[in-house]
Amino acid sequence: MADFEGLHLSPPVAAAVTRLGWTADDPVMRDAAPTAARGHNLVTLVPPVPAAATPALAGLLSRVGAGVRGLLLAAESDLDEWAGRLHLLAADSTLHVHVARGPGRGARGLHADPPVDLFVCSPATALALHRRSALKPETLSSVLLAWPEMWGETDGLAELMQDLPKEAQRIIVGASDDDVAGLVERYARRALTVSAPGVAGTAEPAGPIRTVGVPWSRRVSALPELMELLDPASAVVWMLDRGHEGAIRQAVKTPDHSVQVTTGDAPRAQTIIAFDPPTPPRLRQLLSAGEVVVLTPPAAERYVRRIAATRRPLRLSGALDAAASAAEVRRAAIAGVLDKGSLDHALLTLAPLLERHDAAAVAAALFQLWTAGPGTPAPEPVDEAPAAPAKIFVGLGKKDGATVNDLVAVLTKEVRVEREKIGRVELRDGFMLVEIPAQDAERVAAALNGKTIRRKRVVARVDKARGGSRKPGRASRP
Repeated sequence: MADFEGLHLSPPVAAAVTRLGWTADDPVMRDAAPTAARGHNLVTLVPPVPAAATPALAGLLSRVGAGVRGLLLAAESDLDEWAGRLHLLAADSTLHVHVARGPGRGARGLHADPPVDLFVCSPATALALHRRSALKPETLSSVLLAWPEMWGETDGLAELMQDLPKEAQRIIVGASDDDVAGLVERYARRALTVSAPGVAGTAEPAGPIRTVGVPWSRRVSALPELMELLDPASAVVWMLDRGHEGAIRQAVKTPDHSVQVTTGDAPRAQTIIAFDPPTPPRLRQLLSAGEVVVLTPPAAERYVRRIAATRRPLRLSGALDAAASAAEVRRAAIAGVLDKGSLDHALLTLAPLLERHDAAAVAAALFQLWTAGPGTPAPEPVDEAPAAPAKIFVGLGKKDGATVNDLVAVLTKEVRVEREKIGRVELRDGFMLVEIPAQDAERVAAALNGKTIRRKRVVARVDKARGGSRKPGRASRP
């Protein structure tokens, strides 16, 4: 821990970083951690796994608190992995870190007591909370953008960043200098750029390797499946740091101890499994030790494709294989009953149905009832006649500068209403009426209420006057 005193890390964060296996001599830790801790702009180029961003995170967590509030934006699919990493780093501190997976809980978290020191969410959630005035960028002291090149759409980012104070710290974590160059120029000019070895520039691809596509949450559980599939005489699981070490050792535990777990140079073995996406120099070292298999979450696919010359995918047993196995078990059970015979009672019961319906259809109906579970009632007939659409009153009109396209854009992009469900839109001077299927009207009105059109907050409700067809009078307006 004494090694980190010169890096401006708080003692609790320094202790957590030490437990994870990082040292002050690591080049990224040595440069990125103090820059982030002192509040300067920073660009860090590392493999796309939250563990690799530990130096920047350690500096940020040492800075926030005591009135300094931070925001971390990451892809929605990566939030659980970020939550686990932040939990490890902030475990010994009194920092309040809140990970929001949607606007509802996010808004409650922002108003929690004690106040949130670091708020973590996806860009879409942050934008929704900003438009509700729940998230106020002007109150932020630091913002970290985690691999923004992998978010897809970043149009809403400008709306968030434009209200950020000029003196607020900007940290951008990326996997390629080319991918983040535009964002750096726009939001983090004159930032210090720190790169893990071989990540910046165009490193020569190495290989061949094998890849296993798994989500973040399945990496540990995929290890025993992978061992079973490959059945290597000896194996090494390499990881970037010790964040998942306990779970990995438990997953690959064998009586003969033929599987080793390491964070440094991998010893020679028949199979080397990279639990985290490695840097190009580390990948070359792993290849020198044995055949390499890289666990590749969707967020790391592009990066692995860039650093590896040849990739051969491995497919683990998934949902399709499980379903096929379950179907085979059911077929075996049915065949067993047929082999035993003594089906007279069942045949007498079904005889009238077999006279009126095809035998295969009767068997399929019985199978559906069987797999639905005991006591399941028969499905009731569905009335397919379409219900009359309801109308939603929107308290903005021509005099506010609003157009039909403005409303449709908010409904489809922010409220997530399918375009074919949006009916006729009546545009009046002071309001609009939009037709929505009756079963969705209350939900859509509630979601639309509070959105912003033409910089004005929307007031929306289901218009029940004469079934939604009468123009609301002065008394019925909100």
